[in-house]
Amino acid sequence: MIVDAHCHAGLGDVMPDPLGDARPDAALHRYAARARRAGIGHTLLMAPPSDDYPAANRRVARIVRSAPGRWTGVVFVGTRADAGRIGAMVATAVDAWGFRAIKVHWRDGPMTDEVARAAQARALPVVHDPGGDVDQVAHFAARYPDVAWVVPHLSSFADDWRAQTRFTDLLVRAPNVRTDTSGVRYVDVLLDAVRRAGAHKVLFGTDGPYLHPAAELAKVTALPLAREDLALVLAGNVRRLVARVRRAAPTTPVPV
Repeated sequence: MIVDAHCHAGLGDVMPDPLGDARPDAALHRYAARARRAGIGHTLLMAPPSDDYPAANRRVARIVRSAPGRWTGVVFVGTRADAGRIGAMVATAVDAWGFRAIKVHWRDGPMTDEVARAAQARALPVVHDPGGDVDQVAHFAARYPDVAWVVPHLSSFADDWRAQTRFTDLLVRAPNVRTDTSGVRYVDVLLDAVRRAGAHKVLFGTDGPYLHPAAELAKVTALPLAREDLALVLAGNVRRLVARVRRAAPTTPVPV
């Protein structure tokens, strides 16, 4: 099985649908069809960036509940807007809905101890897009060494190769830091990261539905990786991360 470790449940307010389709799930339906044709069998699904993550996470929970064999949920939190309730949001998402990771994006505020403690409590990986701020990642990786930090795009979706190469240095030396392949356009920078840090540090991701899953997969399969290393990148690494999550039984049902 190929597992996509990074996909959003729509375009959100990041951009209008380029095809003019007003249906709320249109972009996700296109992603699902493209992923199926590419051979991607399972996807970690998170909300798109939002001004209301509690509502956005509930929508993701409904999608996951409709096809649990196809999707695994990731709880998205805003470190500013959701401050003071992040622990409760994570508890609901993990314990009641079965989510398996936390997502934080730079546009919603910097990483915080509140997020890290919530991840630590349930052995959750944190998917943290720092917008190229490698020092922030290094700080929290050192402060919380038992939390797995998954940093998409080699830290920069904006093609900042200087940030990406600085992040690769961190990826090599920090045992609890990982990356995903989504949106990395400089293929030799990605190849350098895999070779220096090891395939066990790299997860396949697409950043769908913004990017085409088949194109993102082709980029990874074109890398000169040993068969066993490619298997780690395409599924083994993310499956191992989400398998260790500690889920407490909810005391009362939580509707979505």
